[in-house]
Amino acid sequence: MNGNAPHIVQYQGSKRILAPQILHYIPLKFNRLIEPFAGMAAITIAVAKQDRANHYLVNDLNTPLVAVLQSAIETPNELFSEYSKVWNEQFAYSGGSIEHFYKVRNDFNNGQQTAANMLYLLARCVKGSVRYGSGGQFNQSPDKRRYGTAPKTLKANIMEISYYLKGKTSFMSKDYREVVDEARPDDVIYMDPPYQGVSNTRDSRYYSGIDFYDFVEALDNLNRRGIDFLVSYDGKCGDKQYGEDLPKELELQKVLLNAGLSSQSILLGKKEITYEALYVSKGLQQHFAPLQEQQYSQQYSLFEEMAI
Repeated sequence: MNGNAPHIVQYQGSKRILAPQILHYIPLKFNRLIEPFAGMAAITIAVAKQDRANHYLVNDLNTPLVAVLQSAIETPNELFSEYSKVWNEQFAYSGGSIEHFYKVRNDFNNGQQTAANMLYLLARCVKGSVRYGSGGQFNQSPDKRRYGTAPKTLKANIMEISYYLKGKTSFMSKDYREVVDEARPDDVIYMDPPYQGVSNTRDSRYYSGIDFYDFVEALDNLNRRGIDFLVSYDGKCGDKQYGEDLPKELELQKVLLNAGLSSQSILLGKKEITYEALYVSKGLQQHFAPLQEQQYSQQYSLFEEMAI
């Protein structure tokens, strides 16, 4: 097992690369980690690898996505076997691998929403990005440059993930507000809600976003109950701000995490660093090491200078 936290499959928006920075603000030992917007559960996996929590609660309104996580953790050999069948079919399919993708997508949209089918679509689609149409059908296109994660690679990753999380993890597919209502003072919640640019739309499954004011109210409620939490919510690249700051009344500490050079700016001949914001609740702020505070204070000053 290497030093990096494993991941099941490439997933757009995953915080796997930022996990080492985010873990600076998570206690070394606590009862339970809750991820209401889990995606591929990168932070849960990173925390579990370091054995920081006793239990984990993984939630996402995308039920087939939760099924992938549950299968990877509880029955990894079974998931590997089923995924291998679907993945290998693309090389024998009469219409070719691209047509095979559309066949699996059609099967998925017509009720065959197995963990293996969901995983294959994620592994093969453009940028590992989940996209659904207004009717709730998966409508992302295949990446024509690759065949998706090979079964051998997948097996190594899911076996490692299962080792860290099996027997310690609960799975849900509910509204995030229902999930955080179950939190207790000895839990830590990590939230990575959908991109703020669409957060004012009302999609019942959050594939398009969540309501900003509902979200702020949920955070305020956590503060009143003494629940520790972290939120990845906005950011900046060059002079462009993404999203609206969370209200100061919540008393959250905002730190900027270096997400590296923007690939889009490089294509435009620029070298701009993307910063993603992490908001830390008051109860967790006491866990900041002095060196970390200094590091991110300097980073924030640099960020402000770049914005001038």
